[in-house]
Amino acid sequence: MPKPPVGNPPSYFQRYIDQVPEEDLTLAFKNQLSIITPLLLSISEEKSTHAYAPGKWTIKELLLHMTDTERIFTYRALCFARKETASLPGFDEDTFAANSNANTRSWQSLVDEFLIARKNTETLFSTFTDTALNNIGIANNNPGSALAIGFTAIGHVYHHKKIIEERYL
Repeated sequence: MPKPPVGNPPSYFQRYIDQVPEEDLTLAFKNQLSIITPLLLSISEEKSTHAYAPGKWTIKELLLHMTDTERIFTYRALCFARKETASLPGFDEDTFAANSNANTRSWQSLVDEFLIARKNTETLFSTFTDTALNNIGIANNNPGSALAIGFTAIGHVYHHKKIIEERYL
């Protein structure tokens, strides 16, 4: 399924979608796994507790944020694909991170959890028909499609990969 048109997702998600080089959602999911996995596995337990500045998240908190966001995006996509008519709530990423207890966990457990969440996302999207992918729903008071959420999820990971590489490593 090709990338959604620019006007389809909420404008603040376009910055994530623009980071996805592939035009096909299935291929984008497949390709990203081979890019993100080696990066995550290269980070040591010691390095995973690093924050690049006071008040910034540690790498552990950042990865759990990525996992939490993946799950939220997947739920939204499922609701949109199944024609849920209720407006879905937004979420406060800082509140989630502050209550995540990420820093008490091992780095490997966080990596494993992210990879499992991503596999679940990829599996769910593989079950959606083109019609389901193009269904429109509302989340955080913004309309969007399941397809746009799929590309947003991939772009969100690329966004944070870049932050890890530029600010943490």
